[in-house]
Amino acid sequence: MTAAVPTDTTAPALLAGLAADRATGALTTASGVLYLSAGEVVHVESALSPALGDLLTRSGALAPDGWWEAVRRAGARRRVGRHLVESGRLTSGALELCHLGALFDAAYFALVHDDRPARFRPGVAHWLGAVRPVPVAAVLRESRRRRALLQRIWPDPAVDTAPLTRTSGAGRADLPPRRGRALALVDGASTAAQIASALACRTFHTLVELRRLAADGLVTPAPPRPAAALPGPAAPGTAWDEPDTALLRRLLDALEAL
Repeated sequence: MTAAVPTDTTAPALLAGLAADRATGALTTASGVLYLSAGEVVHVESALSPALGDLLTRSGALAPDGWWEAVRRAGARRRVGRHLVESGRLTSGALELCHLGALFDAAYFALVHDDRPARFRPGVAHWLGAVRPVPVAAVLRESRRRRALLQRIWPDPAVDTAPLTRTSGAGRADLPPRRGRALALVDGASTAAQIASALACRTFHTLVELRRLAADGLVTPAPPRPAAALPGPAAPGTAWDEPDTALLRRLLDALEAL
């Protein structure tokens, strides 16, 4: 059953209510789906953020055939994550860190772009299975922190979702390496999520660099134009940009202390 929510109920408020009710199911918002089990968030998806499988395979942490073998063998039982660990393809720690990063990335979009009624489907579970449940309060707190940080860097949220283009004279001179790699992929058609996927990087870190580029006057949302083909996948062996593992480990430690 799908439950519609009144238009004056925001997704964060509804999520907090579901946590209080210890609900299990899927909350669909304008920009993503949050999966809950007993009132905790176990997975989040958003088209505006690279999926867990993309992050694992494009980073080189997991071969594509290993990912799809796990989906095929364990997806129907909702144990894909556990299968990856039990088969020796990933360590439990590596899976938890990557999953936590992907979860918070997708949750930022699912909760911040809230312009239509949310829908809750009781009992729905994701085929990945639970990796590490995250309290709703932690998800909401991290989403607010990210929004505030991005707002301080550059206040225009269109940078997060619109195709981006370089301004005249924008170059890579004197830019930090991570920012320069992001700028190199700004082509007038790619969004932040597509740039992050091509870099095999979590979306939030890419958003930080793109908003800094916007604040420096080097990139801007592209004017509307006819739809173009999306950029292809990153070349095999692309290095995984992992700038904030320490933060994710602190978040894991905080979750374990709850």
